[in-house]
Amino acid sequence: RCVEVFYIYFHAGRVEEPYVSITKKRQMPKDGYSEEIEKEVGQAEGKLCTHRSAFSRASVIQAFLGSAPQLTLQLYICVLQQEITAARSIFMVLSLLSIVYGALRCNILAIKIKYDDYDVSVKPAAYLCIFMWRSFEIATRVTVLVLFSSVLQIWTLPVVLVNFFGFFFYPWILFWQSKSPFPENIEKALSRVGTTIVLCLLTFLYAGINMFCWSAVQVKLNDPDLINKSQNWYRLTVYYMLRFVENAFLLLMWYIYKTDIYLYVCAPLLVLQLLIGYCMAVLFMLVFYQFCHPCKKLFSSSISEGLLSCFKFLCFICKPPKSTILMDKADMKSENTDEAQSSSKTIDSQKGNPHQSASSNA
Repeated sequence: RCVEVFYIYFHAGRVEEPYVSITKKRQMPKDGYSEEIEKEVGQAEGKLCTHRSAFSRASVIQAFLGSAPQLTLQLYICVLQQEITAARSIFMVLSLLSIVYGALRCNILAIKIKYDDYDVSVKPAAYLCIFMWRSFEIATRVTVLVLFSSVLQIWTLPVVLVNFFGFFFYPWILFWQSKSPFPENIEKALSRVGTTIVLCLLTFLYAGINMFCWSAVQVKLNDPDLINKSQNWYRLTVYYMLRFVENAFLLLMWYIYKTDIYLYVCAPLLVLQLLIGYCMAVLFMLVFYQFCHPCKKLFSSSISEGLLSCFKFLCFICKPPKSTILMDKADMKSENTDEAQSSSKTIDSQKGNPHQSASSNA
């Protein structure tokens, strides 16, 4: 692909192309209006766009199926050996940057897939917010997994398998619940077995991404494009709440069972820093969706409204039903009336005691 890209790039414009295609894109709405723009795309430019999309997808695959396990393994070795060499630190930084770049490309791909009809331009502020969001999220997640695995090696595999297979089977469960027919239009040359293998590989990549960070591209097997194009704030909120609880639990287990290799580490401060780092990732994510998203004008509801509705829903779930409140109030009233009656009886008995004593003396 690289050789073909350079060949097309350096030979573009020398020979007149036999045909061009016309693409129609809509601008972002301004004052409620959106104009449609037609653009001629030559054969060479179309091939370059295809290769660029392939490079973007390859960077995502390489980041989460190559660099993420490599970074986790290298950091685990450094923790056990209590030594960070210069070469290993360089490779760890490169692996982290590779993962962050893959997550950033995943975000951009999700935006372009969901809003394919619009001419999307991503500003530098959006890139900066995504970079900071993904850096904090991935760095804290990898560190938490390494700390937990360094003290509880036996329980590392169950934690990893539960996370991985949970995200792997989640799109399949939604597909079976929808009772949709099996997707047949992925590739005409593929048989039913080949289509199943392709879908399994897609969900495998989806699970690998969600192991370390939120997957901006949500898989939907009953959709013709295999991508969920709706903006679901509830799923996003539930993911980050559960991930924060899981990270806190793993850090608590590490704090309880930490060994002598952490003798010179301030454990409470490290736990606090990791939790604050994950909260910083959530903060940059909120800033991106609220202010820097290139298609925020197309949202049916903003991230603040979505989070507010989520919190109201959670408060409604945690709030006790009215019947129990009324029963409690009725019980309180009956207890108060019983106490008042008993107190009045004691007062009457105390008032009647002098008369009884006088009559007895007489």
